Amino acid sequence: MCVVEAIGMSAFATFPTLIPLFQQEWGISNTEAGWISGVYFAGYVGAVAVLTALTDRIDAKRVYLCSMALSVVSAAGFALFASGLWSASFWRLLQGIGLAGTYMPGLKALIDVLPKRLHSRGTAFYTSSFGIGASLSYFLSGILSNVLGWEWTFAVLAIGPAAAFLMALAVLESRPPAHDRPSTRLLDFRPVFVNRQALGFTLAYTVHNAELFAYRSWIVAYLVFSQSQQASGAWGVGLSMATVAALLNLVSMPSSVLTNELAARVGRQRTIIGVMLASALVGTAFGFSGSLAFWLVLALALAHAITITADSATITAGVIIVADPRYKGTTMAMHSVIGFIGAFLGPIVFGAVLDLAGGERNPVAWGFAFGSMAVVLMLGPLAVAKLVGLKRRMY
Repeated sequence: MCVVEAIGMSAFATFPTLIPLFQQEWGISNTEAGWISGVYFAGYVGAVAVLTALTDRIDAKRVYLCSMALSVVSAAGFALFASGLWSASFWRLLQGIGLAGTYMPGLKALIDVLPKRLHSRGTAFYTSSFGIGASLSYFLSGILSNVLGWEWTFAVLAIGPAAAFLMALAVLESRPPAHDRPSTRLLDFRPVFVNRQALGFTLAYTVHNAELFAYRSWIVAYLVFSQSQQASGAWGVGLSMATVAALLNLVSMPSSVLTNELAARVGRQRTIIGVMLASALVGTAFGFSGSLAFWLVLALALAHAITITADSATITAGVIIVADPRYKGTTMAMHSVIGFIGAFLGPIVFGAVLDLAGGERNPVAWGFAFGSMAVVLMLGPLAVAKLVGLKRRMY
């Protein structure tokens, strides 16, 4: 399931990887580029409540396969029909809906067949596969676009979710919902909202996603800018930034698994708070480093990639631990809906701050854009401390 999820995301980062190209070809601003990146997560948020909550009532495999099929259609549709801001937004919106029916429903299908003692670790490995999928998408998007152009890049990368569909059809177990189905209606989230601890983890996930997906949406553009600030012949000027972004995502992936293991020993809440504080500091330093030596920029990029992903599995596993078994799918739906509002807003706020602070050619503007995400992130430790609490140890 981890492999299926990763290859199903092959077109996930194609637009963010090619933002400089689309800005030149379509004449779009930073705010508009941020919108196209962010609307992907608007599609996710709009659909994930229904699609994930449905897994409490019908077989998660059915939800997963239908959504993976949509991922194929939306990637191919972007290749064929996207020509500017609104057409690109439409197909990116559909791509987000496809992710909504695969990411959390896939996790629900996985934990349904795992022993309870392995839920936390299984969650860590599965959520880390998201990072592998993003890395693969960055890498392939950069390589293919240089050879084929952006239209054929999207078309070829539609093969990923097509292969994932066939693999899931073969390996994913059919598992009808348990007999203790929810007694409430499909989108009745009241039993979930009264769970203060689940809400606390979800709010932390929201600001985590705002920072994470702003980073993933803008990392290639920022590194291209930093390259332009280097002296002629300086180390790193000839590197492909799409490949660098892929490697950053890939190398940072183990941090999510390892941090979750650490949380099982020292406490989940304190681990989340510590990681978020570290990520805010490192992210701000990274944002203001664009004109420095490129080796230092890449070192900070790696440090930020590690800290920004480190708490992902720890947060999501926390939600699963505190969820009422009758409403596990509904709790995960709420977690995704609220959490990915942050993913939708993060790239847009980042692009807007970048424009307001002076634009993509201004080193200080990049610092303020990254700094804005650090400010948003500080709401996470507050939510964990107030709603989850620090006294109860969660493993």
